[in-house]
Amino acid sequence: MAEDTREELGETDAPAEDEVAEAFDRIVDEGAQRLHRSWREVLATGLAGGIEIATGVVALLAVYAETGSHLLAGLAFSIGFIALALARSELFTEGFLVPVTAVVAGRASGPMLAKLWAGTLVANLVGGWAVMWLVVRALPELGGTAVESSADFVDAPLDLRAVCLALLAGIVITLMTRMQHGADSEAGKMVASVIGGFLLAGLVLFHSVLDSLIIFAALHAGAPFGYGAWLAWFWYVALLNLVGGLLVVTALRLVRSKELIERERASARS
Repeated sequence: MAEDTREELGETDAPAEDEVAEAFDRIVDEGAQRLHRSWREVLATGLAGGIEIATGVVALLAVYAETGSHLLAGLAFSIGFIALALARSELFTEGFLVPVTAVVAGRASGPMLAKLWAGTLVANLVGGWAVMWLVVRALPELGGTAVESSADFVDAPLDLRAVCLALLAGIVITLMTRMQHGADSEAGKMVASVIGGFLLAGLVLFHSVLDSLIIFAALHAGAPFGYGAWLAWFWYVALLNLVGGLLVVTALRLVRSKELIERERASARS
């Protein structure tokens, strides 16, 4: 009887295999759908994502201007991630788990992944740049806050601390994506969005898109640096975000799902 009870508890504590398989199937199906989009769809979705994440940046700047607290500003920024989740838009750094899993499972190709990453990143930046121009013109008092905040990024030397901040950002955003896909309700997805936003913005991690929008706002407000300073920071941050998301979160997920991947590959070949 005691053994039966322990087995029942073990079944309760451990994730059921069918639930793991269902979550994997959802990730592969969504990744395949995203990777088979046309260029027009990729750019339109990425543009919308840049506009929506900019709403979080506006909230971040407004709260930081009033409180001087990065932690409170990070909570405010989670508005951007909630908007992304509800609108089903696309952020470049959210493409490190779902699309990669679809490629590894044989449901899409490497060039499709490259198209998604490149198109989404460019569209995110363009959409965010345009919204931040509007923000600085409409709310000029936030321009000074943006200039102050951007110094954390453009003045940062490329050292071990900067590398770790960028790697952590890639890990956090990919973990947020994983939590959202593991949630069974919209409320759970929103909680994951708040967690991700708080960690990324509240701890001032180096995130290629989020922090670029802060820098763009500073540039629109007449910052004492140019786009060259942004590029000098952006290139290594985008690369390390990618490395952090792929090598830590995505790789572990793929190892755990080895049998499911082999099954999916066999199905794709047939």
